[in-house]
Amino acid sequence: MIGFLKGRLALKLPPSLMVDVNGVGYELEAPMSTFYGLPAAGEPVALFTHLVVREDAHVLFGFGTESERRLFRGLLKVSGVGPKIALGILSGASVEDFLRIVEAEDVAMLTRIPGIGRKTAERVIIEMRDSVQKFAAPSAREGSALGPVVSSPQGEAFAALVALGYKPPEVARLLKAADEPGLSTTEIIRRALKAAAKP
Repeated sequence: MIGFLKGRLALKLPPSLMVDVNGVGYELEAPMSTFYGLPAAGEPVALFTHLVVREDAHVLFGFGTESERRLFRGLLKVSGVGPKIALGILSGASVEDFLRIVEAEDVAMLTRIPGIGRKTAERVIIEMRDSVQKFAAPSAREGSALGPVVSSPQGEAFAALVALGYKPPEVARLLKAADEPGLSTTEIIRRALKAAAKP
């Protein structure tokens, strides 16, 4: 599977774009949230990708951040949601907006996105509300494909605590309690868990 492309942006005609990687042009489809962050044609670009294999075609999708791709993949697992609807959702709402919509169970807000009917919106909210936490890592900490991903001890600790089942707002509070310059990821996690155990 192709997971990442780095090259020059050869063409952008929403929702399609083409990336020239050493003389090979990769055609991709991308949500508008990714298009907003793209450079001008001819400039260097890097995108996370997801390949969808159908009977009649192999379609490559491109994303500016890992959280966009994670959400896209999560949406594809919802029954009745295909790549076109998933792309529409990502084009109509940022990852953060989508998380708020699901947490608030705001069906009306989802139905404002073109191509999303009431039944689909209800199904998306029901099927995604339990898994919504894993899409909630702040984009500033996770980095983007458009620049180098800088992994900080705080960012790694955040991801680890979310993976352990803590809610992102709670993790942010715990990390404030463990905020001291120069600490390793392990030490930050240890202090955060100690803070969580306090009554």
